[in-house]
Amino acid sequence: MTDMLMEQATKVRKEWSSVCDSVIHEKPKFIKRTRDKMWFSSLETMSEILSAYQFTAEKYSENNGSITLSLNEIDLAENGTDEQNARLNLAKSILEYSMEYYNNYELYSHSPNRKKHIPYIFKALIIDNPQEIGDMIQCQDGKN
Repeated sequence: MTDMLMEQATKVRKEWSSVCDSVIHEKPKFIKRTRDKMWFSSLETMSEILSAYQFTAEKYSENNGSITLSLNEIDLAENGTDEQNARLNLAKSILEYSMEYYNNYELYSHSPNRKKHIPYIFKALIIDNPQEIGDMIQCQDGKN
């Protein structure tokens, strides 16, 4: 079915400006180059697609009164003086890991233990704001 929607890469290349305008103002495009199939969309569309993916964390109260958050979707954990500080620290770690993942995409995206991180990586990169990412982390009490 999507084969019928595919636009040839040669045509897209020749009409690059109008294709970009169409993707931004109308709808995403499916593009085919030989055997390769691609998806071209605006960041707003991708953000909508990724909105179903949520960052969730287990919250642990430490003996010294600090809070540790352990991210469920990616093996990351951060500590802070309070929950808000821990959220911000975890959000910064998410962004840092996302940049590392993107810079090593060919390796990380093919690693069985990291492949499922892809939507979270792109969600974080598109948001690109530690405060916003920290605010959206859904926390639930963990068991110490």
